[in-house]
Amino acid sequence: MANPHAPPGFRLAIDVGGTFTDTVLLRGTAKIVASSKTPTTPEAPTEGALSGAEVVLAEAGLPWSAVSGLIHGTTLATNALIEKRGAVVATITTSGFRDILEIAYERRYAQYAINLEKPDLLVPRRRAFTIGERVDATGRALQPLDLSAIAGLAEALRSVGTEAVAICLLHSYANPAHELALAEALTAHLPGVALSLSHQVSPEAREFDRLSTTIANAYVQPLMGTYLPEFQRRFVQRGLTCPILMMTASGGMTTLETAARLPIRLVESGPAGGAILAARLARETGADQVLSFDMGGTTAKLCLIDSARPRTARSFEIARAARFIKGSGMPVRIPVIEMIEIGAGGGSLASVDRVGRLQVGPESAGADPGPACFAKGGTRATVTDADMALGFLDPARFAEGRLHLSSDAAEQAIARDVAKPLGCAAGQAAFAISEIVDETMAAAARMHAVESGSDLAPRLMIAFGGNGPLHATRVARRAGLARILIPRDPGVGSALGFLFAPVSFEVIRSRYALFEGLDLLSINRLFAEMVEEAEAVVRQGAPEGALTQRRVAFMRYRGQGHEIEIALPPRDLTELDLPDLKAAFEAEYARQFSRTVPGMVIEILNWGLSIASSTEIPHPLSATPGAVAVTPRKTREITCDLTGAPCIADVHDRWDLPPGARILGPALIVEAQTTTLLSADFSAQVDAVGNLWLTRRDEEDNMQ
Repeated sequence: MANPHAPPGFRLAIDVGGTFTDTVLLRGTAKIVASSKTPTTPEAPTEGALSGAEVVLAEAGLPWSAVSGLIHGTTLATNALIEKRGAVVATITTSGFRDILEIAYERRYAQYAINLEKPDLLVPRRRAFTIGERVDATGRALQPLDLSAIAGLAEALRSVGTEAVAICLLHSYANPAHELALAEALTAHLPGVALSLSHQVSPEAREFDRLSTTIANAYVQPLMGTYLPEFQRRFVQRGLTCPILMMTASGGMTTLETAARLPIRLVESGPAGGAILAARLARETGADQVLSFDMGGTTAKLCLIDSARPRTARSFEIARAARFIKGSGMPVRIPVIEMIEIGAGGGSLASVDRVGRLQVGPESAGADPGPACFAKGGTRATVTDADMALGFLDPARFAEGRLHLSSDAAEQAIARDVAKPLGCAAGQAAFAISEIVDETMAAAARMHAVESGSDLAPRLMIAFGGNGPLHATRVARRAGLARILIPRDPGVGSALGFLFAPVSFEVIRSRYALFEGLDLLSINRLFAEMVEEAEAVVRQGAPEGALTQRRVAFMRYRGQGHEIEIALPPRDLTELDLPDLKAAFEAEYARQFSRTVPGMVIEILNWGLSIASSTEIPHPLSATPGAVAVTPRKTREITCDLTGAPCIADVHDRWDLPPGARILGPALIVEAQTTTLLSADFSAQVDAVGNLWLTRRDEEDNMQ
């Protein structure tokens, strides 16, 4: 029975993924009370979210009123962009700039590809409109907005079935007056049509990126504008009394109102939660260099974390036409945790193409119907079916026992889709599927590291997600990593990360300035405006408590095309700061390019500010107790991931393992929401708080 006098301090996190919805209930700052993994309901995501919440509250014996905070992350905006299920969007740009999308960067992402597939930027030229007006780069109005053209423009928008409008006028980041006036006039002519204004969505120079980002925001705005109020309404009906906050791509939280206005910031919000969890674990363990590995049912996400801080970026691409080639997707310019995401998850479909090549992903079976072994109507072979056929999964304990897997269905799908076309046995086909998907993820990790100028070998892999622990040793071996950390409750890792994120908001403004003769009064006034805007958002979700500021300048040598981010003091700038600022730029430039350029003029294009609520700093972990021998619960025949031959693996229940417990592979460590595969070349040991540390045996020998 629910306890009506339950103590306060229970917070709920819900991560709606492509295959499963993960829910975590936390007491205080770190104690996990209950967690669940329930199937996502794609046609009505709120239903799956409610189901997961009710499971954990029932398990904890708590009423809805005991929940003092709810953080939500969802793939809805991401999937709408990838699957092209958003609104009919039209654009309005300044006269003479109708073809910004067509021109883009004026280059091909694959120079010699004859049949190049261009990125789908969502708005065909027939839905691209213009209006007379002109503002220069300083914000000075050169030509007034042509108000007489608005009635005809509204009629043209109606004629093409417009559901959302992306307004991106030239240099509106410097002076938004014309965008605001145009939006006000259009609202009177087109009630009910969603409007996205570029100076609110992405107030930075570079017209193509700004327009592309505004289009993406407009594309998902009607969808999220319906979903978020409905989500809130349904939870309030059940008895929720606390505010709902949304996870953002930058690793912070924001309010429902801000999320509905800027839904593009929700893209990649789930993976961001995983990176936040990995960063916290890096701080707890003292790991200076980390690779976060989050493998779910639909995708795998990898993120580099240095000094307990995930790497960040100001832009990323959606729905790349060529999986690993920059420039082949739709550019979006928002603050984001930098990671690589590929279509490699438990639901990734396996097939053999016309020339006899085995392919795995990026297409996924999703939550409905799911892999063949789910026995929910799916018939095509997937990665989870391969793991099932290889003996890695317990049919009765998968997803907390809510899904009883069918080994027969898995083997039949693999035999039909892969084994028969390749002319091999079903077991060999399952092993091949596993090899392909693991190498795909390892290759993505290596590429991400190379692009970031980093070496993977010294990094600790932190693996989580429903499939992360199951594939961690296989991916680590191929990527050259020797140590892996599997945290507690890894199956719901991203949702758990939500609960450690701050309420935050980031603002970037374009204000061009030469470093020499910098107008500090103007820049300090700009930061004051940015602080007011960001703090107003943050205080909606964190009305009390201290706030932290991070200020940055994006600097470059004059004439260069890209900037370097340099930290500023979290206060007004003074003349005394300028020598240190110049030295910091030259030091970072030399680090990236091995030299500085003497005598070159330095310029600053953008200024950034992030404001965040304070978060608890985790305590360092206690020392791991001495090794303790443990007896397996049982054994099971599996296919060895090293040789492809049958072998006997010990099976352990994770929560029966005491601190210090040491296990040699091959073994399976089973828990409610996932399974850890301990390969034959790895050993595992449980630390003082229940984390699993996996170490490659040859590395372990070297350490001794």
